[in-house]
Amino acid sequence: MISAAETATKAVYIGLGSNLGDATRNVQQALVLLDKMPLTRLEVHSSLFLTAPVEASGENYVNAVARIQTSLQPEELLRELHHIEREFGRDRPYRNAPRTMDLDILLYGLQQIQSDSLTVPHPRLTKRAFALIPLLQIDPFITIPGAGPAHAFAADVADQEIQRMGT
Repeated sequence: MISAAETATKAVYIGLGSNLGDATRNVQQALVLLDKMPLTRLEVHSSLFLTAPVEASGENYVNAVARIQTSLQPEELLRELHHIEREFGRDRPYRNAPRTMDLDILLYGLQQIQSDSLTVPHPRLTKRAFALIPLLQIDPFITIPGAGPAHAFAADVADQEIQRMGT
């Protein structure tokens, strides 16, 4: 028998990014696919943002952050996100390679997770404008477990170029 705690939904924030192919369309389609995942509902997403690659090469990225409600456990969610990435033809030839789709679990409720395959909160969330700024657009007062209020890190990414795209 499944307990109520196991089926309870969690607010989870997902970072999306693409810089290969039609990056804008890729991100828009990925948002639709997030809403179609099992035991999951897309609640809200940020605007799309254009950002330069960080510690990588290639074209500029289109990024966004989505908040979903899900009953999937963290590792199950990660598998679903990897499945969506593969639908876009994502491969991982080397670290920070250009990509058709990148989906990262930024926050999973208030949990702090450290495993071989997953670290939550995302370890670079407070250091990357392309994740932090869209997150703050959705929830300006959100707290990052183990780190504090997300808005406190905005000054740390102020030198990173990020541009909100038109709707």
